[in-house]
Amino acid sequence: QVQLVESGGGLVQAGGSLRLSCAASGRSFSSRAMGWFRQSPGKEREFVAAINWSGGKTYYPDSVKGRFTISRDNAKNTVYLQMNSLKPEDTAVYYCAAGGIATEILYYRYEYDYWGQGTQVTVSS
Repeated sequence: QVQLVESGGGLVQAGGSLRLSCAASGRSFSSRAMGWFRQSPGKEREFVAAINWSGGKTYYPDSVKGRFTISRDNAKNTVYLQMNSLKPEDTAVYYCAAGGIATEILYYRYEYDYWGQGTQVTVSS
């Protein structure tokens, strides 16, 4: 089992920055791919960023590429999402997710095994 707890959300003005953290407990965090998703009211949960087990590979959709950066510290069992140049359309609940053992980049919700409870990010215009 893996437990995930997100933190770092809040209210920020457009153009500002936030850094989300996801602390993991349980076994084998350092062997798992990790990802971030977001969901706003009335919309499907959307893929935001992914990182492989070692941190050597990352992937972003075009909607956030160049603005968001995912990273991980396996010694601290934590994955981060640095969000810069935030826009009002980035407003959503952001979720951290963990994939299976020895996984590389995972793009789809069904590929992830564990989820956090989410943290709200609100970007004002």
